[in-house]
Amino acid sequence: MNDHRSKPLGSLSPMAGSNGSTDVYFILGDPVEQVRAPESFNLIFSTLGINAVLVPVHVPAAKVQDFVRAAFWARNIKGLLLTIPHKSLLMDMLDECSDLGRLAGAVNAVRCDAQGRLVGDLFDGEGLVHSLNGFNMTYTGKRVLILGAGGGAAAIAASLVSPASKASQGAALEVALYDPTPGKAQALARRLGAAVAVRVIAVDNNDPAGFDLVVNASPLGLYPFDPLPCDVSRMAPGAALVDILMKNQPTPVVRAARSRGLVAHPGFEMMIRQAPLYLDFFGLHDAARTVQRNAGFIRQQIYPAAL
Repeated sequence: MNDHRSKPLGSLSPMAGSNGSTDVYFILGDPVEQVRAPESFNLIFSTLGINAVLVPVHVPAAKVQDFVRAAFWARNIKGLLLTIPHKSLLMDMLDECSDLGRLAGAVNAVRCDAQGRLVGDLFDGEGLVHSLNGFNMTYTGKRVLILGAGGGAAAIAASLVSPASKASQGAALEVALYDPTPGKAQALARRLGAAVAVRVIAVDNNDPAGFDLVVNASPLGLYPFDPLPCDVSRMAPGAALVDILMKNQPTPVVRAARSRGLVAHPGFEMMIRQAPLYLDFFGLHDAARTVQRNAGFIRQQIYPAAL
């Protein structure tokens, strides 16, 4: 899809202004109630006069491959974004995948090229690293604890340790992974550790003591009754925290960290700084450059007053 095909939508919302020439993108998840990407991408489309819409679609994990096969039969479906738990479930369907996606074993963007080949890429980790750079949250040469070992956690770990990361300004000293599912963190640590020079380990508890940066890439915090993903009182005075959840921000763990005077940020910036990467991937190069220069209009919509 090229920018010259875009048609102005005026002041209408993307869904209200959609027509027979509208390009459609889906974000697939199970569940999808927590996704914020449609807000930011539909704002981008309407602000920049791009005749396109991003729609959340709730697809059970067991059916996601069937859905993807069928979706690209529709010529106006131009691409897919993936959220939990689908990021690792399409790898064996792809005809082409970025090095970072292969390393992490996950993708969060898929398109069908002119030859009918499925192409995948991974931007979560790049967005997270770009946001760390933007917040001056140092990770190079530091010990990092990632809570969770799903597709998002794999993407973040890969970008923190991999020379394939375009966003990284250097590698972490050590990345530790914790997940309560038996063997999940261990498997990810083995795969990453075998491919990079950085020490990547699995730990058997979520204790943040001794780590310079803690990243919550688990679902804990999506619901009010969830326990904290870690005991913030155990974090060192100079440590920092990022919670990549897109819902209920500031989450209890972000509030708890800030109450101790620690640097703590939500994952909104990770999502915003991925946007140009997605746009480039889907062929919207002019839009990617525009958003890269100035994403303030997205922040104004996404960030709550409390942040």
